[in-house]
Amino acid sequence: MAKVSLPIEGGCQCGALRYEIAAPPLMIYACHCTNCQKQTGSAFVLSLTVPEAAFAFTAGKPAKTEWVSDAGNKRYGHYCRDCGSRIANGQDPSIGILSLRAGTFDDTSWVRPAGHIWVKSAQSWIKFADDDLLSDEQPTDYAPYVARFKSFDLFAN
Repeated sequence: MAKVSLPIEGGCQCGALRYEIAAPPLMIYACHCTNCQKQTGSAFVLSLTVPEAAFAFTAGKPAKTEWVSDAGNKRYGHYCRDCGSRIANGQDPSIGILSLRAGTFDDTSWVRPAGHIWVKSAQSWIKFADDDLLSDEQPTDYAPYVARFKSFDLFAN
């Protein structure tokens, strides 16, 4: 597989909202929490973390929604007001990191999760590999996820 180059571009389903990230993601993980299941209408979502300073909307103006996560944190989400595609989530107050929906990248061929979180809410038919990183809830330490994602060596220097 060819190495991924920066910036990485993406957008919503209808194309009205566009963005780019200027730094490599810190990690990608599959989240099985009930909030993500409801937001996506699926069994889980592939989320990617990136420093807020490395993320920018390049076209369109996102709408914003707020909720309380399964972990009890006040969260917000940016989405396209035309098609409803969720792009990014953050925490209030900010922790300097955004969680992006990895499926919104223009090229998703390189997307690979380092592990799974909120597996206690995972659908019963989901099967995990023996070497998958798993957390029943919100991890208190993401270092193993970050290290595993970095070991994939996906990004060009």
